[in-house]
Amino acid sequence: MAQERSGATLKGNPITLVGQEIKVGDKAPNFQVNKNLMEQATLADYAGKIKLISVVPSLDTGVCDAQTRRFNEEAAKLGDNVVVLTISVDLPFAQSRWCGAAGIDKVITLSDYKNHSFGEAYGVLIKEIQLLMRSIFVIDANDTVQYVEYLQEMTEHPNYEAAVEAVKKLV
Repeated sequence: MAQERSGATLKGNPITLVGQEIKVGDKAPNFQVNKNLMEQATLADYAGKIKLISVVPSLDTGVCDAQTRRFNEEAAKLGDNVVVLTISVDLPFAQSRWCGAAGIDKVITLSDYKNHSFGEAYGVLIKEIQLLMRSIFVIDANDTVQYVEYLQEMTEHPNYEAAVEAVKKLV
């Protein structure tokens, strides 16, 4: 049974996060998510790259939309050694449709819909609604966690500047 944590909210209502809290200095846990319905991705697929992982509940909501657009803009400026991943439980074809409509071309969208591997490994799976809690992780080229932001209230924006600065320190 995975660890459960409290303290986060959705529109002021308490929610339970499943999985261990990740801290700066931790070795980044592996995960298995979907690039599309058949093809999977793991942390190892991005080996040797600096990874900014932007976690959103659903691309079809306002804050998630804004968050992904912002990191898409930032990704263009961060260089070839940085990969920006947006992970949600949206189905892969919904992610692809959204990216096409939004003109998102620098961020890689990945889906944790199948087995919540990422959500549990990074402690962001919301038990009550099976979505992922908004959060940001910056992982260096050696897969060590260098920056973490778990939002306390799901509807708030992350600290974009702090996340981008954490990446720039590694470039």
